[in-house]
Amino acid sequence: MLIYTTKICNRIRYTFNLFFGELMGIDILFTMNAEAFIAHKGIKINYSEQAFGDEIFFCSSNLLFETNIYEQELKFIDYDDNAAFFPVFNKKSCLPFDPFAASFYLVSRYEEYLPYIRDQHGRFSADQSIAYQHYFLKKPLINIWAMKIASIIKKHHPDFNTADRQFRFIPTIDIDCAYAYKLKGIIRSIGGYLKSFRNFEIKEMIERTKVLSGLGKDHFDTYEFQFEMQEKYKLHPIYFILFAGYGNFDKNIPVNNRKFQSLIKMLDDEAELGIHPSFASNENTKTLKHEIESLSKVLNRQITKSRQHFLKIDLPHTYRNLLDLDITDDYTMGYASETGFRASICDSFNFYDLELDIETNLRIHPFAFMEGTLRDYLNIHADKALNHIKPLIDEVKSVNGCFICLWHNESLSNQRRWIGWREVYEEMIKYAVK
Repeated sequence: MLIYTTKICNRIRYTFNLFFGELMGIDILFTMNAEAFIAHKGIKINYSEQAFGDEIFFCSSNLLFETNIYEQELKFIDYDDNAAFFPVFNKKSCLPFDPFAASFYLVSRYEEYLPYIRDQHGRFSADQSIAYQHYFLKKPLINIWAMKIASIIKKHHPDFNTADRQFRFIPTIDIDCAYAYKLKGIIRSIGGYLKSFRNFEIKEMIERTKVLSGLGKDHFDTYEFQFEMQEKYKLHPIYFILFAGYGNFDKNIPVNNRKFQSLIKMLDDEAELGIHPSFASNENTKTLKHEIESLSKVLNRQITKSRQHFLKIDLPHTYRNLLDLDITDDYTMGYASETGFRASICDSFNFYDLELDIETNLRIHPFAFMEGTLRDYLNIHADKALNHIKPLIDEVKSVNGCFICLWHNESLSNQRRWIGWREVYEEMIKYAVK
């Protein structure tokens, strides 16, 4: 496929390769030569401000031809029951907006480079996003637009076919705290008893005693159930291990505990495993480097996958730090406070560093929801959770995308605040894989 544009630059290459190379499996070439474009007999697209004739023409806006980061004056229109922006007014344009500029704005997380108010953990919150404010957060708009563009091309060229795509389902599990009571060490165990005593939590003190004495099972120990689900439904999950020193927001088992290390090795034997960089490491590259190297030493292999603890992303610095430490795939792209598609896409994509204006090799894998979002942020009870999960799966299935969800070992305990959520997990799996 030949693409005509008045300027071939990094943003143009990145965006058109995302649409045609990644989502459609089509090889593309670019030209700035109008005569060569007009003479071309194969499939061709004109992405500029002016059509030549009756070719496939998408009127361009300025965003992809810029190199700096500006506050964009976004204007929204309704298109196919969804919001669209970067409207164009050339009647020959195949769409009334520029889907390539809009998609680049969304997938590059352009708005997260602009000034915003950080939440209590220093994050960009969902309610500040245009996807939330214009009611398309639950839609993988880029995938939807890609399918629309493919249908437009097929109308002009009936023999045009895109690559076959299959829906994929990847459950991921964060191990923030491998056990509620076990392996914490004497000082933390005593502290736990004192806290329970102050709060008159007698049942918890009894439970802790049973677990520590070997007479009861730790309710965070849900690994047998996880392996059962994995085998029953032929799943290929990914685990992310918090492997860090103790801190206000980082409270996993001490990293030098041999039994904890044995658990990690067992998980690595059963599934893929990556690092869950600590909250503290987000602003300290030395800490991040130490955590990755420590986990790598335990597993005796290179660590290439990651997801940030507390889903804390500070663009572009968080991703640059991961790149510097040879992380190739990150699974943090999602919100803590809302479900949906943070980058408006349900397939993986390469991180584009807007400040440097270059495409990188860091692969971003967006997730659609976290169980803690439903339970803790949105106050959704277990018996209503599937009403929020199934529509997200449907959206991803409709575009043959990849559905990634985020759970924790704690939430599969079926105890305390997570009563009923184990059933939600299995029903979600059944719905996804059927």
